[in-house]
Amino acid sequence: QVQLVESGGGSVQTGGSLRLSCKYTSRTYCMGWFRQGPGSEREGVVSISTGGSTYSADYVRGRFTISQDSAENTLFLQMNNLKPEDTAMYYCAATSPQRRRCGLSTSGFDYWGQGTQVTVSS
Repeated sequence: QVQLVESGGGSVQTGGSLRLSCKYTSRTYCMGWFRQGPGSEREGVVSISTGGSTYSADYVRGRFTISQDSAENTLFLQMNNLKPEDTAMYYCAATSPQRRRCGLSTSGFDYWGQGTQVTVSS
């Protein structure tokens, strides 16, 4: 069982930045960030494999960056140039130890954190 705890959400104005953190109990092959806006389905934002390959949604490329601190068992999401449409609950997710694929499909992830809210005002 992998446990994930997100932090770092908050309220910012358009153009602002936030860095989300996800503390995890153990690293699996693929870990990533997802988000769910009001009335929307959960969608993949960015993920990273143990080999360092990253997968990003088109709408965040150039603005959001995923990174990790293996010594601290922490995954980060640096978000720059935030827009009102980025407003959502952001979730950290991990695949089960048996999986060996990485991507942005919610069905490919088995463990989820409770989420941290990001609100961007215009």
